[in-house]
Amino acid sequence: MAFIKLVAVGFVGLTVIYWSISLYARSVTKERLEKDFDVDHPEGDKAARDAFVAAGLKDYDSSLRPKLIGLVYVVPAVVVGTIIYTINAT
Repeated sequence: MAFIKLVAVGFVGLTVIYWSISLYARSVTKERLEKDFDVDHPEGDKAARDAFVAAGLKDYDSSLRPKLIGLVYVVPAVVVGTIIYTINAT
């Protein structure tokens, strides 16, 4: 029963960490895109800026970086599993 509680609490904790990292990475990417547009187009066309940022975020969503954030679930599970196996095997 304690193992199930550990898994449940761990999953909830990792989900909070995953969403925090995901939102932060997307925010940083959006900010970078906005700054890039402002440097290239100092006149400041709002509609063009929004379209540029939307296209950049769409490219970001299909890139490898957001998928790598999913390792937040994999790495701790592998580490805990390895520790449990090592302790029980000896």
